[in-house]
Amino acid sequence: MYNKNPFKLGVFSPNCGGGMAITTVSERWDASWENNLSLAKMLDEAGIEFILPIARWIGYGGKTDFQGSNLETITWCSGLLASTKNISVFATAHTSFHHPIVAAKMFSTMDHISKGRFGLNVVCGWNAQEYEMFNIELSNKHEIRYEYGQEWFDIIKRIWTDDKPFDWHGKYFTLNNVHGNPKPYNQKIPPIMNAGSSNEGQEFAARNANYLFTVLVDLDTGAENVKSIKQRAAKHGRDVGVFTTSYVVCRPTQSEAEEYHEFYSNEKADWPAVDQLMNLQGLHAKSFPPEAFSQFRNRFAAGHGVYPLVGTPDYIADEMERIYKAGYEGTTITFVNYLDEFPYFRDEVLPRLEAKGMRSIPNI
Repeated sequence: MYNKNPFKLGVFSPNCGGGMAITTVSERWDASWENNLSLAKMLDEAGIEFILPIARWIGYGGKTDFQGSNLETITWCSGLLASTKNISVFATAHTSFHHPIVAAKMFSTMDHISKGRFGLNVVCGWNAQEYEMFNIELSNKHEIRYEYGQEWFDIIKRIWTDDKPFDWHGKYFTLNNVHGNPKPYNQKIPPIMNAGSSNEGQEFAARNANYLFTVLVDLDTGAENVKSIKQRAAKHGRDVGVFTTSYVVCRPTQSEAEEYHEFYSNEKADWPAVDQLMNLQGLHAKSFPPEAFSQFRNRFAAGHGVYPLVGTPDYIADEMERIYKAGYEGTTITFVNYLDEFPYFRDEVLPRLEAKGMRSIPNI
């Protein structure tokens, strides 16, 4: 994650059935361990910076039960880190589902397995149905979710950095004689990621995260959003890298890309699952700005509502350059089928990004 590439790339959500495409096509992503392992090794060899999972506990229904079958992110992350050489792998953790003492030990262990390639994506809320399954109340107030998350993360950081046992008497946790070893690899706190468009989410990231993921609706508003986030972080004396996330349909011609995009995301969309996802996002999450819901139902079917990159290798490289020039330091990418489609992206788009000076050729 800390290499010198000006524009970093990650792959998002391969641990979940369907990935990010809410479609019924036969080639939709099968999130088996075997497929994830093959993909991780392919990404590692190609010089992709990171893999980022979605922590999901129930699916979205519809014909496919979109993301209903998924690999738990902490054990998934451990396996991939042990099987790769250079790529960073993030675990996505809900603050309410993992006790901070246990979490600090698990995360530090993964960092040692990988010699410092572990990353943590912190989630302070999301799907009320999942919280109901755990019999945990999800507050309707974002400030309470992030207040809890801040205390959770403060405890973990103190375990990682304090050499002596400590007591903790906070609003949400009362802990006695707390200590934990080993510390993270080389005594360095792993890269921290957070996603959010709400005021509370962006403030949490400004205080704590190395990277903030925010949904890109269009490039003009995106550039303003990046400036706002950078200014917010600067008030805390910090610099936060701003990332976005996108889905890719890359084909030799524009018409081929657009035809397949129309096929899988419209003709073969799993619309009941799309509507369930959009409903839950609108009710319980603030990771998407409000305008995304009214404008982009097809975008949710095609790729969970994120930014579309649909076209030829030249078009996609040019769009990524525009994202970079808008101030974003990187993006995640997804495909309908990661294993089938990434090789063409690797062979055709990555060299174009290298020619633009946005990336360098990996040392394989």
